Amino acid sequence: MKKTLVVCLIMCSWMSTTFAQEVKDGPIISFVEEVHDYGEVIYNGDGHCEFEFTNTGNIPLIISRAQGTCGCTVPSWPEEPIAPGEAATIRVKYDTKRPGDFNKSVTIYSNAINNGAMVIRIKGKILPKPSSGTPVNSRGPSTN
Repeated sequence: MKKTLVVCLIMCSWMSTTFAQEVKDGPIISFVEEVHDYGEVIYNGDGHCEFEFTNTGNIPLIISRAQGTCGCTVPSWPEEPIAPGEAATIRVKYDTKRPGDFNKSVTIYSNAINNGAMVIRIKGKILPKPSSGTPVNSRGPSTN
């Protein structure tokens, strides 16, 4: 009876380890950062940012699409498969002609086994539109 119980426990342990390893096979998407904080951005300033990620799995990662929460958040992503161990970026452009605080998300749809619908976010504050006649450079209103 004890031998049967020991054999059963060993088999169950072996099976759970085997199945756990099988589940880990596949592409795994691992982002360096999942939230990008722009801080304060001048009105109509540079609204681009990049999210770097790596396929830490053992099968090529395929991103089928990326979708922003609204038309003001436009993502672009690599169309070719990302091989295991390789890094790539997802670019996000936010429309900086919308003054005020913002907190938007982009959903990344892929074949990743750890998160097939990964959400990354952008946040920050767009400063008010300068009044007409105020000179503006790439850093903001002139202080002359």
